[in-house]
Amino acid sequence: MSTPFTKIYDAFFARITDDMYMEWTKEDTEKDCKNILLAAIPGFEFPRFALYDYDADAEVYNVDLTSEEINIFAYLMMMEWVQRQVTTIENTRMKYTGVDYKMTSQANHLDKLMKLKNETERIDRHYQRLYRRHKINDDGTISSNWSVLIEKSALDGN
Repeated sequence: MSTPFTKIYDAFFARITDDMYMEWTKEDTEKDCKNILLAAIPGFEFPRFALYDYDADAEVYNVDLTSEEINIFAYLMMMEWVQRQVTTIENTRMKYTGVDYKMTSQANHLDKLMKLKNETERIDRHYQRLYRRHKINDDGTISSNWSVLIEKSALDGN
């Protein structure tokens, strides 16, 4: 029972386009993806698995992640990737001022990245809320876990 990091990388690459990765070797690309994933892991708020049960050297999670969990990691990686893009452009902006900065069209690009970052964060929050609000039953069906709150309320006499 394990999930190779490459499954998470594939889900990440399904959401981004970056020509930089086309120019890199497969090894360099995977090294960068690994760095992004390791930076993104703490963002998974309430996982139903041991969050830090992975072998970074072998690039494998020691548990079988669900498609939903892989998807959440992909969005968390995307947030890390977008933040990196924003930081890079912010550094460019500091080198130029006024008209020089506008002429590079970096300001427009930064604005689009900031919107993408906000949208990615919104989607990630949505997926993590959905993940927390349901449980997978023994037969594989999904049901709400809100019944736990109702049962607790009944036990408390409310």
